[in-house]
Amino acid sequence: MEQNLYQAYVRLLEQELVPAMGCTEPIAVAYAAAAAARELDGLPETVDICVSANIIKNVKSVIVPNTGGLHGLAAAAAAGIIAGEPDRQLLVISRVNKEQQAQIAEYLQKAAFTIRESDSGALFEITITLSGGGHRSVCRIAEDHTNIVCIARDDETVYSRTPETSTVETASDKARLTVEQIVEFADILDIADVKHIFDRQISCNMAIAEEGLRHNYGARIGQILLKTQKDDVITRAKAYAAAASDARMGGCEKPVVINSGSGNQGITASVPVVIYAKELGASEDLLYRALAVSNLVTLHLKSGIGPLSAYCGVISAGCGAAAGITYLYGGKFREIAHTVVNALAINSGVICDGAKASCAAKIASAVEAGILGMQMFREGSQFYDGDGIVTKGVENTIRNISRLATDGMRKTDAEIIKMMLS
Repeated sequence: MEQNLYQAYVRLLEQELVPAMGCTEPIAVAYAAAAAARELDGLPETVDICVSANIIKNVKSVIVPNTGGLHGLAAAAAAGIIAGEPDRQLLVISRVNKEQQAQIAEYLQKAAFTIRESDSGALFEITITLSGGGHRSVCRIAEDHTNIVCIARDDETVYSRTPETSTVETASDKARLTVEQIVEFADILDIADVKHIFDRQISCNMAIAEEGLRHNYGARIGQILLKTQKDDVITRAKAYAAAASDARMGGCEKPVVINSGSGNQGITASVPVVIYAKELGASEDLLYRALAVSNLVTLHLKSGIGPLSAYCGVISAGCGAAAGITYLYGGKFREIAHTVVNALAINSGVICDGAKASCAAKIASAVEAGILGMQMFREGSQFYDGDGIVTKGVENTIRNISRLATDGMRKTDAEIIKMMLS
């Protein structure tokens, strides 16, 4: 592997596998609100929240952590204004104390909040406008959860960059991903380059999984799986991943290391691999290489879809997890490529109808589909070119999925949002 390509893959892991508290869309709203509030001397009297439809979809039903159980766009913005630390980005409201929680609830009653859907056509956009004390501040985020493209105070621009150029390096790195080169990267990986990344992912994501199994968050999918299904590694892989989402969607205050801007995708790409590594007695070195495969395959699948879509993102992460588990079993490019294609054929087309408790069940389904895809090929079975959306070559099938999720499901996304807002 060329050194510049190797470094691009390491850079992707460093940039994408970062900690975040709570569902990333409300946290991004809190981040924008905190950045705008920093430009005012006192508390704003009015708060205007203008966001793309997919942001509305993903904020509507999840609890904003550290708010005492509040949910929704206004609660997320209020948390950022009252207690946000914008320099901490997706951990912006991770250090809220009890007194500040009370202030958030009080502020929601006092300030005037306006929520609007953006008419720009952008899939990912957050604009927070605050007014108070005779002054006005604005923060706009575009394309990515932490990609601030403008901060202004009154008529003065404090910070500005174009969305197109601000994410160009990451997009270029993602465009260089292929399943074959991901496996080659994992084989030659210097563990020292990624150990700190994966240590944090393992620690954070397993901790919230255990939290979800200990307490009754959300729909308790993880607990139910362990109680009602056979006690084996497949059930544990599904249950631990689902439990982490149970807790995360239910307002748990533990951070998650994300993937492709999503905590649920970060959970799905990592927790099942860790569970299988323990079951197989895999070495730490092999676990890190398998996590490189799972996370990069997830990033590869998601890169053609985008951060927000009608296509459920954990389907891609379930394929990534299965690729990583296949690597733990000694699989290389051929085995991993067939596993990914099989898994995509089984479960593609699951809709994203916002972040909420049922995401945990979708995670369990995605993990199961990924594992079935692996088991199929280990037993000499596979899906072939012409079987539905499957076509010859793993990269061609991945391109079909990208087309399905973007062009094919655009109207589906619009209808989902109409249903959720009606």
